[in-house]
Amino acid sequence: MGHNGGLVRLREALHTIKPAERNAAHYILNNPDKVVRLSVKELAEKSASSQAAIIRLCKNIGVSGFQELKIRIAGDLQANELHDYSYIEILPDDDTKTLITNISRKNIQSIRETLQILDYKHVEKAIEAMHQATRIDFFGAAASQIIAQDAQQKFLRINKHCTAYEDAHLQLTSSVTLTENDVAIGISYSGETSHVLAAIENAKKENATTIGITCYGKSTLAELVDICLYISTTESDTIRSAATASRIAQLNIIDILFTGVASKNYDATVTYLNKTREALQGAFRKNN
Repeated sequence: MGHNGGLVRLREALHTIKPAERNAAHYILNNPDKVVRLSVKELAEKSASSQAAIIRLCKNIGVSGFQELKIRIAGDLQANELHDYSYIEILPDDDTKTLITNISRKNIQSIRETLQILDYKHVEKAIEAMHQATRIDFFGAAASQIIAQDAQQKFLRINKHCTAYEDAHLQLTSSVTLTENDVAIGISYSGETSHVLAAIENAKKENATTIGITCYGKSTLAELVDICLYISTTESDTIRSAATASRIAQLNIIDILFTGVASKNYDATVTYLNKTREALQGAFRKNN
């Protein structure tokens, strides 16, 4: 992993950490250039926190200690010209140029920040499990279910048997028919979508390998699955219903997993991709 991502981890964890830790996190996010020169004791005094709370904060965001956090923040500051950590809300009567620029930057930022918190070893484990799987079930609701459908059409093209049912009842029904040779993937930004959690619990009872794709931080889905792949987004609560940047980050994860599985059996992948492309062209492009 690179020596950055400290600010992303802190921001994404704000809603799950305790008040004393939150005081320190807010101070760091508001004063990152000052924090890299502070000791734990100095930060505790300036943030109305405590040294113990700061150490807990570091542990909760997945870094070994305050020194590693400072190194990551320094890396963030060095690359600051590539990142804008303040979210620009949807405004009334935005001109088209501003709209294009803002949305594009936020989508790009979401992918960049996801790369900072994505655990490469977890990605490797997920790819290997999916490569070995007899069947893959994708579970999701609303915008996350669209991600599941995207995954299904990709993996079907390389002859990987998978499901992405739109109906929650069918997702639950399918989950209890999985076996130890299968993989269940729950997709939920919040990590708390009830029927997705139920489907993953069913899959675990059947000894299937479980994978979660969810927002960075503590959640039921993250704790439930065998392998968790975290995303970061720049969305605020006021526009979460649009699921804009989170969708882009989730799609990027799916593309990574698909490419990883496809490369595991390259020759067969090329054969299946050619066959499926020819079948589609033959059916829909008869005049070409």
